[in-house]
Amino acid sequence: MIAPLQKNDITAALRQLGLDTGDLVLLHSSLSSLGHVAGGAACVVDAFLDVLGAEGTLVVPVFGALGVIPEEVRRRPEAVCSIHPLAAVAAIGARASELCAGHWQAELAHGPATPYTRLANAGGYVCLLGVDQDRNTTLHAAEEILRLPYLQTTAEHTFSTPDGPVTRAYPFFPGPHRDFIGLDRVLTVEGGMRVGRVGKAVVRLIRGADLLRVARRLGSADPAFALCANPHCDDCVRQRARLRQAHLGGESFSLVASGMLAGHYAEEIADQCIRAGITRVELDCVYGKPVNALQPECLEQTVRTLRAGDCEVVSLRLPASPDDPEALLGTASRLDIQRLVLPLTDQAPALAAAAQRWDITVSFSNVALSSQHATALMEAVRKAGYAAGFTFNPAQFAGVGEKPFLCSWQRRLKYAVDQLDVQDACFDGTVQRLGAGQAEIKELISILRCAGFAGHMVLAADNRHTGGLADTVQAFMELLERV
Repeated sequence: MIAPLQKNDITAALRQLGLDTGDLVLLHSSLSSLGHVAGGAACVVDAFLDVLGAEGTLVVPVFGALGVIPEEVRRRPEAVCSIHPLAAVAAIGARASELCAGHWQAELAHGPATPYTRLANAGGYVCLLGVDQDRNTTLHAAEEILRLPYLQTTAEHTFSTPDGPVTRAYPFFPGPHRDFIGLDRVLTVEGGMRVGRVGKAVVRLIRGADLLRVARRLGSADPAFALCANPHCDDCVRQRARLRQAHLGGESFSLVASGMLAGHYAEEIADQCIRAGITRVELDCVYGKPVNALQPECLEQTVRTLRAGDCEVVSLRLPASPDDPEALLGTASRLDIQRLVLPLTDQAPALAAAAQRWDITVSFSNVALSSQHATALMEAVRKAGYAAGFTFNPAQFAGVGEKPFLCSWQRRLKYAVDQLDVQDACFDGTVQRLGAGQAEIKELISILRCAGFAGHMVLAADNRHTGGLADTVQAFMELLERV
């Protein structure tokens, strides 16, 4: 039978790891990982306090589901607890009051002027006793200090303070899932983290300042450093989407998803767009029907559902010129949709005139047209005195044997372009993953970015033949990195 772990066994192991008199330690722990401990949680706390001495300080988190060791610290009469509704700590020792003071007043829950960064700045340690990096709260401090775009503001909390009841929300608060486990190696190599054993438990010890330095470097280089890559982890998928939204927010253009590419029905379209980091939809097809074939009440319900799912409907797109343009324009106006995308045909002047009467913008797209023919049709609209945009579809130009950038783009069409259909294809019409065909997508994106293009770049419906919306967004983001 294995003898129970005694206090002197724990103190000896902690000293061997490098802890000494006067140190400050933020402890994350699991009592059960140690094996059988004579005296339980009280023995572990006493062992730490013996090693740290009267000049040292022991700190434990006391938010969420408390373990028995944090609870043992919190309930001791000499413990000082920081006041915070979401990130409180308890501390025992010479600097307990200093570390815990005014925690609730800090802007961020774990950032500057909190116990986490105060301990790190004072040369203190983070100790993981029988737990891994996923329990390491100081890593959240690094996320918050970097103000990573996937972090969100909490709900408001009302709590008691020395100044009376206070209601506060905390910005840049960490979310539900992180992938901190994989940081062990870099924290050892770059942060000098020491690894040893106390009883059966693996114990990790690292200076808080070194921990923050390494984590901030990683987060500055890759804002997704703390997120997992599991496509079925909904938390991290959505947090990566917020990172993408922040990245695209710096672009002059608006990235839009074809509804048909995103899903079959309205709820699916909204969900897939938000998961991909896209908030704008070109509504072309729902429930397997083009929008012009939907009953007005069905179209209205679809638009309401998308808006309720935080997706803006920026345009309606039709596969053919409408038989009754006035009815369609009336529906669009009633739904407060200010833009239509229609195929470019010889009906373009009449359709532009109708759209102008309804104060709705119209953009005409090339379908099975040469750039010469498309230019002539757009000139007819202009000469008739109507304003209209041009939706440049490079895959369609490739399909008629033109080089979209080197040939089609060089005509006067480019001066009317207010939308680029982002899709790729070969000259034989075969749809390709973005950047793998002959539609010169990369060149077109590059020249538009150089000109500060303020129109739409639409991830077009035909991309569904090479993957879903998530795959298409990934391919698009890869192209952006290369232009």
